[in-house]
Amino acid sequence: MAKQFVADIKDRDPVTAVFLVKEKIMAMAKNGKPYMNLRLMDKSGEVDAKIWDNVDALDKLFERDDFVQVRGKASVYLNKMQVVVAEITKIAEEGVNLADFLPESPRDGNDMRRELDAVVAAIVDPHLKGLMETFLADEPLMSKYRTAPAAKGMHHVYLGGLMEHSLSVVRLVKTIVPQYEGINEDLLVVGALLHDVGKIHEMSYERAFDYTDEGKLLGHITIGVELVEDKIRLVEGFPRELSMLLKHMLLSHHGQYEYGSPKRPKTVEATILNYLDDMDSKINGIQSHIARESASSSRWTSHHRLYDRYFFKGNGMEGEREAVCEECEEPAPEAAEPVIQVQPVARPAQREEKPGFSNQPLKALENLDLF
Repeated sequence: MAKQFVADIKDRDPVTAVFLVKEKIMAMAKNGKPYMNLRLMDKSGEVDAKIWDNVDALDKLFERDDFVQVRGKASVYLNKMQVVVAEITKIAEEGVNLADFLPESPRDGNDMRRELDAVVAAIVDPHLKGLMETFLADEPLMSKYRTAPAAKGMHHVYLGGLMEHSLSVVRLVKTIVPQYEGINEDLLVVGALLHDVGKIHEMSYERAFDYTDEGKLLGHITIGVELVEDKIRLVEGFPRELSMLLKHMLLSHHGQYEYGSPKRPKTVEATILNYLDDMDSKINGIQSHIARESASSSRWTSHHRLYDRYFFKGNGMEGEREAVCEECEEPAPEAAEPVIQVQPVARPAQREEKPGFSNQPLKALENLDLF
């Protein structure tokens, strides 16, 4: 019997399939009865699930990161697909095909490798080209570079996501550089290829996507700078200043201290990399959020917690669509309380504080591991 994938589940479908448990949370209903929230996944996507009955007994049968056989029924609730589980049983890893459970990049891996080779071959600076050739020659490292996701939950969350994201930033670099004079294109290209290289050790991706101990203690920026320094030592005569400029790009590519950057961008190339990395990751994250809700007929997505907003699915390229019900539209803000006008008391004038330089307007994202 063919596996039933998450992407194929439709409203009111019966569901009988094996999934990987990505999240498992016990909760309490208003009536005091316990229930369970699950997030189930396979390589095609993720789906929320609920267990309402016999929760205490079922809680002991499986854990997060287990494979489970699920029987239930699908329904759309608040514009999102979910499965109400009637039966759930743990399945041994030997009984499943692991390739069915981790999502993969929509791009062909061999095509991306050929693109990477072509990008490196086009580098003119002999030291930067030599540096990238030392990376390409390290097959165990490159195997991880080709396989790793770019993040746990924000963007390019699939096998091959790291290389896909890095090459996407390179293409953006090659689009931007001709617009300005005096940009070191080779430095910017290598920075784009290596800015997230530390994620090969920060992330674990053998089953579910998670952070390693090294990732939690050091983070991909620190790990990446160490990897780059190790390879630079193998390139004879690598200029000290060029090394400093490249490592600064890795250290500053998150843009601001509150987003995990040890340094803020202080060169033109580092500033460009920060903007392009941020743009590519956010666009992929938004498009993935919209794609996950393809089963919903609403023209608005559900609320995105990290971006703290709803997204409109239309882009002006579609034909005329039927009007959607009011319940499907983005909820209107609550009416404000009546304002009582009070005569202001004169106070000494204070110097107005000017906001700092930032391309990160989403304050709700502070202190989160986004990349």
